[in-house]
Amino acid sequence: QVHLVESGGGSVKTGGSLRLSCVASGDTTRNTCMAWFRQAAGKDREGVASAYRGGGTFYADSVKGRFTVTHAKAKNSVYLEMESLVPADTAMYYCAADIGATCMDPNLALSPPEYQYWGKGTQVTVSS
Repeated sequence: QVHLVESGGGSVKTGGSLRLSCVASGDTTRNTCMAWFRQAAGKDREGVASAYRGGGTFYADSVKGRFTVTHAKAKNSVYLEMESLVPADTAMYYCAADIGATCMDPNLALSPPEYQYWGKGTQVTVSS
């Protein structure tokens, strides 16, 4: 079993930055892939960024060039650096982990059903 805890959310104005953190505990040796998803009010959960523990990342088109995901294997953590935030980034952000190699496949890396473990989320609010 893997337990994920997110932190770092908050409220910022357009153009601001935030850094989200996710720490994994439990059977973390099985965390091949870690990823960030988000869900805005009234919308489906969508993939934001994923990171393979051996290297390799994928990003949603909407965040490319603004967000950076880092999988820190030694710390059993994954981080999401978010810059140039806009109101459309407002959502609950969730950390997820997969014991397979989902994030090596660009067609699956940002697909919520592929991930087995989920955190409870951290809220990000961007105001204009």
